[in-house]
Amino acid sequence: MSDLRFGVIGWGYWGPKIARNLDSLPHASVEMVVDTDPNRLASVALIQPWAQATTDVRKLFRSTIDAVVVATPVHTHYKLAKEALLHGKHVLVEKPLAASVEQAEELVALAQQQDRILMVGHIFEYSPAVNELRKLVQAGDLGKIYCVETERLNLGLFRNDINVIWDLAPHDISILLYLFGETPQDIRVQADAHVQPHIHDIAHLNLSFADGMRAHIHVSWLHPCKIRKVTIIGDARMAVYDDTNPSERIKVYNKGADVHADPIISYRYGETTIPYIEYGEVEPLHLECEDFAHAIRTGTQPRADGKAGLRVVQVLAAAQEALARQEDVYTVSAVK
Repeated sequence: MSDLRFGVIGWGYWGPKIARNLDSLPHASVEMVVDTDPNRLASVALIQPWAQATTDVRKLFRSTIDAVVVATPVHTHYKLAKEALLHGKHVLVEKPLAASVEQAEELVALAQQQDRILMVGHIFEYSPAVNELRKLVQAGDLGKIYCVETERLNLGLFRNDINVIWDLAPHDISILLYLFGETPQDIRVQADAHVQPHIHDIAHLNLSFADGMRAHIHVSWLHPCKIRKVTIIGDARMAVYDDTNPSERIKVYNKGADVHADPIISYRYGETTIPYIEYGEVEPLHLECEDFAHAIRTGTQPRADGKAGLRVVQVLAAAQEALARQEDVYTVSAVK
């Protein structure tokens, strides 16, 4: 098996983490790191001493590197990913895939034309807990799903290039689309900018699906407690995924309310179960990198492929359009 040679563009928060996981894969190594900040590159000699560090991204594009990771600000994703694809590189882009639907569509089409793998960093699609939750949904164990509520709240990190919707909501949108395999029909948005003018730091997104299911996404940079939670309410059972509780990430509640022959509502209080989830020592980011390398070697599409990234960008763009137009509802276009 030949070795895969990777390059990483962006040595901020995610770049070193992704590089560490790529280097841990068999027959793979990070050979080049690019960042515009020389101070950041100074740490490469300590963390990745075998990798070449440079501020010139053109050196990476002209190199014999097989694949490129784009871990830079969102507004640069399209340009860097496009240039990498045009130079025949496979590409993994941190979420979200691009800053607009048009950019995301072009990247997906270009990857197909170039016969290259395009992948997006939807890390929660590789979480064992999210995959256990997906099994419960797909098997019908929760019954008909009434609604889903997600919370992704924290104090910071504030951004000045994108708002909280583009920063945090991609995680929850990707989880929803992965769990249910559907794109919402429309979206309602309420968002406020408290700290920085014109940059929304708290937002509520309400998504409506064709089967009547509703989903509510709450994201915030301005809450005092860290919350990472998904609550699914079904007519048979309910499930809560709490990513901040490592010992009990998923709880399934046999609770509900029913109306039978008479108009009086009866309540059901059953057992609460905690499914066993095998984690081992493999983190979701490692599984994501493993999937990227496998896709490159086999030519098969990764779980979080370019089309998955496009679907998330469509929902984000619809939310942004609703805010820009100051309208209550904006229709989400479907992926063809």
